[in-house]
Amino acid sequence: MWVSYDDNGLDAHKGRRYWKKVLHINMATHSKQRAVTLPVRADTLAALLQGRRSVRQFQDRAVDRAFVEQILEAARWAPSPHGRQPWRFVVLTRPELKTLLAERMGETWQRNLEMDGQGSEIVNARLDKSRQRILKAPVIIIPCLYLEDLDRYPDERRQADETTMAIQSIGAAIQNMLLMAYDLGLDAGWMCAPLFCPEVVVDALKLDSRLVPQAMITVGYAAADPKRRERLPLSSLIVRFD
Repeated sequence: MWVSYDDNGLDAHKGRRYWKKVLHINMATHSKQRAVTLPVRADTLAALLQGRRSVRQFQDRAVDRAFVEQILEAARWAPSPHGRQPWRFVVLTRPELKTLLAERMGETWQRNLEMDGQGSEIVNARLDKSRQRILKAPVIIIPCLYLEDLDRYPDERRQADETTMAIQSIGAAIQNMLLMAYDLGLDAGWMCAPLFCPEVVVDALKLDSRLVPQAMITVGYAAADPKRRERLPLSSLIVRFD
């Protein structure tokens, strides 16, 4: 994986023992041991899935790097086309980089909002709100598509389908990250801004041109419990069950 931290990952531990203590687990790519803290948040998978929430406001509190690596390790185990893992991750914690990214993406969004006919007061308010979400997030993870290792086809249709499979799999990787963050006592938010200006993100952060930024995952400790939206009843989601 390409990350702005080191390319380290924690090996998935077998079993789910939620003890408030420090465990030592084997590294996937290193022989040394690393201490990993596993806080208690949910004792069943159902509780974890239903407990996860989207948070936009975070405390001014740093996130331990080991937690960030555990979140990225969870992404590594997501299903992917041909097992190729067509995604890479950028991690931002430095304020100056978050400021740069917010400014560069903000320029693009401002043009889009003005093109939509929105008034200057509304445009400025929305830009400031988005900027604050970026600047006040202790950690930002940017999942990027990396299509170089996928299969190649002579026709556009199948090649486009191959890309779609990669996009589907990056969603699975993001969901793994969101769940792991929540299980570690953290919270996260999913921002789609890079999807509308991937080339701007690549240029601002001087990334490899083969990367296609898809989202920003803000990570930290929630400043307040967010208002949760009601879910549609299951009966309205199932269109056929024979």
